[in-house]
Amino acid sequence: MERTGKTSWALRVVAAAHLVAIAGQPVFAGVYLSGDYDGLRLHATGADVVTSLGYAQLVVAVVVWVRLRRAWPFFATAAVAVAETVQYFAGLDGALWLHLPLGVLTVAGLVVLVVAVWRRPPGAVDA
Repeated sequence: MERTGKTSWALRVVAAAHLVAIAGQPVFAGVYLSGDYDGLRLHATGADVVTSLGYAQLVVAVVVWVRLRRAWPFFATAAVAVAETVQYFAGLDGALWLHLPLGVLTVAGLVVLVVAVWRRPPGAVDA
Protein backbone atom coordinates (compact mmCIF):
# COMPACT_ATOMS: atom_id res chain seq x y z
CA MET A 1 0.00 0.00 0.00
CA GLU A 2 1.44 3.35 -0.98
CA ARG A 3 1.79 6.18 1.51
CA THR A 4 -1.31 7.94 0.12
CA GLY A 5 -3.44 4.96 1.11
CA LYS A 6 -1.76 4.58 4.48
CA THR A 7 -2.19 8.26 5.27
CA SER A 8 -5.87 8.22 4.30
CA TRP A 9 -6.48 5.09 6.33
CA ALA A 10 -4.71 6.55 9.36
CA LEU A 11 -7.05 9.55 9.27
CA ARG A 12 -10.08 7.29 8.85
CA VAL A 13 -9.10 5.07 11.78
CA VAL A 14 -8.28 7.91 14.16
CA ALA A 15 -11.44 9.82 13.22
CA ALA A 16 -13.59 6.70 13.69
CA ALA A 17 -12.05 6.01 17.12
CA HIS A 18 -12.60 9.66 18.01
CA LEU A 19 -16.27 9.34 17.03
CA VAL A 20 -16.74 6.18 19.08
CA ALA A 21 -15.21 7.87 22.12
CA ILE A 22 -17.28 11.04 21.80
CA ALA A 23 -20.47 9.01 21.39
CA GLY A 24 -19.99 7.68 24.92
CA GLN A 25 -19.90 11.13 26.50
CA PRO A 26 -23.67 11.81 26.46
CA VAL A 27 -24.23 8.31 27.81
CA PHE A 28 -21.88 8.90 30.75
CA ALA A 29 -23.45 12.30 31.39
CA GLY A 30 -26.88 10.68 31.39
CA VAL A 31 -25.73 8.04 33.88
CA TYR A 32 -24.53 10.82 36.17
CA LEU A 33 -27.71 12.88 35.76
CA SER A 34 -29.82 9.83 36.59
CA GLY A 35 -28.20 9.75 40.02
CA ASP A 36 -25.25 7.40 39.62
CA TYR A 37 -22.31 9.56 40.67
CA ASP A 38 -19.78 7.18 39.10
CA GLY A 39 -21.08 8.50 35.79
CA LEU A 40 -19.30 11.79 36.44
CA ARG A 41 -15.98 9.98 36.81
CA LEU A 42 -16.65 8.09 33.57
CA HIS A 43 -17.60 11.35 31.85
CA ALA A 44 -14.38 13.03 33.04
CA THR A 45 -12.25 10.08 31.89
CA GLY A 46 -14.11 10.07 28.59
CA ALA A 47 -13.35 13.78 28.18
CA ASP A 48 -9.64 13.04 28.55
CA VAL A 49 -9.85 10.26 25.95
CA VAL A 50 -11.93 12.33 23.50
CA THR A 51 -9.63 15.34 23.79
CA SER A 52 -6.52 13.19 23.33
CA LEU A 53 -8.00 11.54 20.25
CA GLY A 54 -8.93 14.97 18.90
CA TYR A 55 -5.34 16.14 19.18
CA ALA A 56 -4.09 12.88 17.65
CA GLN A 57 -6.49 13.38 14.77
CA LEU A 58 -5.15 16.92 14.37
CA VAL A 59 -1.60 15.54 14.01
CA VAL A 60 -2.74 13.01 11.41
CA ALA A 61 -4.60 15.79 9.57
CA VAL A 62 -1.34 17.77 9.40
CA VAL A 63 0.32 14.72 7.85
CA VAL A 64 -2.54 14.47 5.34
CA TRP A 65 -2.06 18.13 4.46
CA VAL A 66 1.70 17.75 3.99
CA ARG A 67 1.72 14.42 2.16
CA LEU A 68 -1.50 14.59 0.17
CA ARG A 69 -1.86 18.35 -0.22
CA ARG A 70 -5.39 18.23 1.20
CA ALA A 71 -6.03 21.01 3.70
CA TRP A 72 -9.74 20.50 4.42
CA PRO A 73 -9.26 17.62 6.90
CA PHE A 74 -6.90 19.82 8.92
CA PHE A 75 -9.25 22.80 9.06
CA ALA A 76 -12.28 20.63 9.87
CA THR A 77 -10.36 18.74 12.55
CA ALA A 78 -8.98 21.99 13.96
CA ALA A 79 -12.52 23.34 14.32
CA VAL A 80 -13.58 20.19 16.18
CA ALA A 81 -10.45 20.27 18.37
CA VAL A 82 -11.04 23.91 19.32
CA ALA A 83 -14.68 23.15 20.14
CA GLU A 84 -13.62 20.15 22.24
CA THR A 85 -11.04 22.20 24.10
CA VAL A 86 -13.60 24.89 24.94
CA GLN A 87 -16.03 22.12 25.82
CA TYR A 88 -13.48 20.51 28.14
CA PHE A 89 -12.79 23.68 30.10
CA ALA A 90 -16.47 24.68 30.20
CA GLY A 91 -17.18 21.30 31.79
CA LEU A 92 -14.39 21.72 34.34
CA ASP A 93 -15.74 25.17 35.19
CA GLY A 94 -19.31 23.88 35.49
CA ALA A 95 -20.54 26.24 32.76
CA LEU A 96 -23.36 23.95 31.66
CA TRP A 97 -24.99 26.77 29.65
CA LEU A 98 -22.02 26.38 27.26
CA HIS A 99 -21.00 22.78 27.92
CA LEU A 100 -24.28 21.13 26.87
CA PRO A 101 -25.06 22.91 23.58
CA LEU A 102 -21.40 22.90 22.54
CA GLY A 103 -21.31 19.17 23.24
CA VAL A 104 -24.22 18.59 20.86
CA LEU A 105 -22.59 20.73 18.16
CA THR A 106 -19.23 19.01 18.63
CA VAL A 107 -20.72 15.53 18.25
CA ALA A 108 -22.65 16.63 15.15
CA GLY A 109 -19.56 18.25 13.65
CA LEU A 110 -17.45 15.16 14.21
CA VAL A 111 -20.12 12.93 12.67
CA VAL A 112 -20.12 15.10 9.53
CA LEU A 113 -16.31 15.05 9.42
CA VAL A 114 -16.11 11.26 9.80
CA VAL A 115 -18.72 10.74 7.08
CA ALA A 116 -16.75 13.05 4.77
CA VAL A 117 -13.47 11.24 5.46
CA TRP A 118 -15.02 7.84 4.80
CA ARG A 119 -17.05 8.85 1.74
CA ARG A 120 -14.28 10.82 0.06
CA PRO A 121 -10.89 10.00 1.56
CA PRO A 122 -8.29 12.78 1.29
CA GLY A 123 -6.11 10.71 -1.05
CA ALA A 124 -8.90 10.00 -3.52
CA VAL A 125 -8.23 11.13 -7.05
CA ASP A 126 -10.91 13.17 -8.84
CA ALA A 127 -12.58 11.35 -11.72
